[in-house]
Amino acid sequence: MTKKIVVGVSGASGMIYTVRLLHHLTGHAEIHLVVSPVAREIATHEGVNLDAFPVTVHRPDDLAAPIASGSFRHDGMVIVPCSMKTLASIASGITPNLITRAADVSLKERRNCILLLRENPFSRIHIANMLTAHDAGATIMTASPPFYHRPATLEELADAVIARILDHLGFDLDISNRWSGY
Repeated sequence: MTKKIVVGVSGASGMIYTVRLLHHLTGHAEIHLVVSPVAREIATHEGVNLDAFPVTVHRPDDLAAPIASGSFRHDGMVIVPCSMKTLASIASGITPNLITRAADVSLKERRNCILLLRENPFSRIHIANMLTAHDAGATIMTASPPFYHRPATLEELADAVIARILDHLGFDLDISNRWSGY
């Protein structure tokens, strides 16, 4: 049975992570994609085409989309990258758009909800929001790639982070060198 994965893209730099996630999920999952207006602008600025993947696209203002309902069964949601504004909305239970509504539904239904944060440094407010989202059931990750595998390209660097996301979603895809000790 093909897994269903919801992917939200909010307005933070780091679209390479979105592209690498979509690349690795293609052919392994049914993907439902929601891209915020600011994320579209950032993708254009970063030279990324998010429309190049075989996905079901949902408008960010469509709160009647299937993924906005707890009756839509899926195997996990990832927000990549996840802006601090989106994190704050999720932590507060405020759902003004489809990304935050789908995350809220994922948490209330106890489905996997991964937030890949792309910000540095963190303020006390950010940390409190991370803890609140974590306590509600979200998995908090940061776009902080390791270097032990000596990546030769930006894609290899990003894939080390994406591999961890795929692990948490239950995919057994060997896309990155794993730590095996010294």
